[in-house]
Amino acid sequence: MVSERAGSSEEANDGAQLNHAVAERLEPVARDERDEYVLVGGGLQNALIALALLERRPDTRLTLIEREPELGGNHTWCLHEGDVPAELSSVVASLMERRWPAHDVIFPRARRRLPSAYLALTSAGLRRALSSRFASAPAARLLTANVLAVEPGRAVLQGGAAVHGQLLVDARGPGQLAARAAGYQKFLGLELELSSGTAPELPLLMDASVPQLDGFRFVYVLPWAPARVLVEDTYYSTSPELDRPLLRERVLAYAAGRGMQVRSVLREEHGVLPLPSELPEPASPAGLVCAGYAGGLFHPTTGYSMPVALRFAAFLAARPAAAALGADYQRWRAAHARQVRFCLLLNRMLFGAFAPEERYHVLERFYGLPQSTIRRFYALETLASDRARIICGRPPRGFSMRRWLAGGAPA
Repeated sequence: MVSERAGSSEEANDGAQLNHAVAERLEPVARDERDEYVLVGGGLQNALIALALLERRPDTRLTLIEREPELGGNHTWCLHEGDVPAELSSVVASLMERRWPAHDVIFPRARRRLPSAYLALTSAGLRRALSSRFASAPAARLLTANVLAVEPGRAVLQGGAAVHGQLLVDARGPGQLAARAAGYQKFLGLELELSSGTAPELPLLMDASVPQLDGFRFVYVLPWAPARVLVEDTYYSTSPELDRPLLRERVLAYAAGRGMQVRSVLREEHGVLPLPSELPEPASPAGLVCAGYAGGLFHPTTGYSMPVALRFAAFLAARPAAAALGADYQRWRAAHARQVRFCLLLNRMLFGAFAPEERYHVLERFYGLPQSTIRRFYALETLASDRARIICGRPPRGFSMRRWLAGGAPA
């Protein structure tokens, strides 16, 4: 899952170590020559781009700019092993913190185990990998600075200084997507230390047997260790409001109901992701590309960003900066746009054609499809046959064309 969470002392130390490792290269801002790459925003997308570039060409001249003192935020990212591009397998291996051979889903009338390997990464692991890679890269540097403007060829910093590069990648968050949201994926998770009882052996990606409240609701369970587990309460809702005290109570009640006795809460993560009904193609003037969530490089229906972020990082790393946004890039974006259009249709259907308490039927039907279709959907690599399986045939229970045409109803 993609998530935001409160920081921990371990994560703060990772950030301090990274800043110390590159401190000698933070100043001055100006260089004698332009960088090849200037990466604005130190989240997942630009971190993966930096790692991919330095894995392929350790002497790449690049600057990564982040306004916060730590890179990568406070997140947990998961993905299916089949989503990893072959050329980035070593990069992902350096980031991976856990691997499970399969995962489960539960619905009121169905349960399924999918024998597909599942990987988990964290912000702390991302920072450790970046620290190691930056420390050994002679021409890579990190700047902690607030960027006021990003233009073709340069990023203007607060105070008036500028960082110049052949290719600028602006990946600074969701931007204005909330204004185009069909609904929201919102969640709160607690990482729990258990005194008795044990976490499940395999990840539980979706337990939708819980009461359906505030739209489609499910609980996500990620077992880090027998006595350490992340339990996350997730909602597909038309409202972005997140009642954190209430969701904390629900997470603890869920854990207790599964026989897990909680010794302590190690950390908390939460987030609200807009799931758009439309997503305009961002402009890409010469030498500048908008990436990450604001650039539409994420899964519009699940909120997952890792598979697309990995593919885009691999794409950029395979090309010189001066030629990255040519005809190959236009073909890459066109293929991505075709996948996005299908997911936007699904978002409009999910939030418009189903009453909030009926939305779970859509996912219950989806998880009855072939495993290959499910994997390609999460990876945002569906085939025409996959799209037909997902959209055609008998509609899920609760589907209302009248409701959809009327614009849905408030949750």
